[in-house]
Amino acid sequence: MLAALALLAGCAAPRAAAPPAAAPPAHPTIVSLNPCTDAILAEVADPAQILAVSHYSHDPRGTSMDLALAKRFRATGGTVEEVLALNPDMVVGTTFMDPATRGALADLDLRVETVGIASTVADSLTQVRQLAALAGHPERGEALVARIEAALAAARPSGAPMPAILWQPGGIVPGDGALVSELMRRTGFANHAAARGLGQADYLSLERLLSDPPRVLLVAGSERGQHHPALRHVPQLQRAAFDPALLYCGGPTIIRAAGRLAQIREGLS
Repeated sequence: MLAALALLAGCAAPRAAAPPAAAPPAHPTIVSLNPCTDAILAEVADPAQILAVSHYSHDPRGTSMDLALAKRFRATGGTVEEVLALNPDMVVGTTFMDPATRGALADLDLRVETVGIASTVADSLTQVRQLAALAGHPERGEALVARIEAALAAARPSGAPMPAILWQPGGIVPGDGALVSELMRRTGFANHAAARGLGQADYLSLERLLSDPPRVLLVAGSERGQHHPALRHVPQLQRAAFDPALLYCGGPTIIRAAGRLAQIREGLS
């Protein structure tokens, strides 16, 4: 009888609760594989959280952030082996990340987060908030958004837009849907190339530019034609240098790009 009662008591006893699943760290460690996410994370994450940035950010020709700041962080070539050796809580890249690399990282139980290309200011502000939240510092994202919006407000021009062409590396021009084109509009320039039917990454020859010049030529490339002596003899054409590092990323890069465009606009006679 006693044995039977003991058995019944054992059956009725509640099972021990399973241990709760581990919550993701509030401030995860991160490896960033893209220069645009590098620049944003450097603003919204703790330095100790960023285990590595992309190798582009250590290249003066590819970085979108201050080179000295970028070199405070380790850089990787983005290989699975390099990332795995750093053992991050999270890997951040773009939606264009190589599927094989993304699959391999997922197979190793590494959390992978991706962002797309910001083609508008609104897209970029969304990315800033997304990355700040992933880093565990949403308030820093809001602070960066406020700085971007203040810079755009300060760069707002008076007067009619000036027709301008932004001549990028390789002799190409941005389409109307590019982020830098929106920044041009916000700072007092009209996209002369788009108005003449040129789209994103279309090639603009020197001959075509000379036959139909804009009021302002923003030169962000180093091709021979982009610095041809003939440009000096185009009536009323004003030229200005534009750093290629300001072309492709949003986030804090918008602040610098808007400031440079406003400076150029204000300096036009």
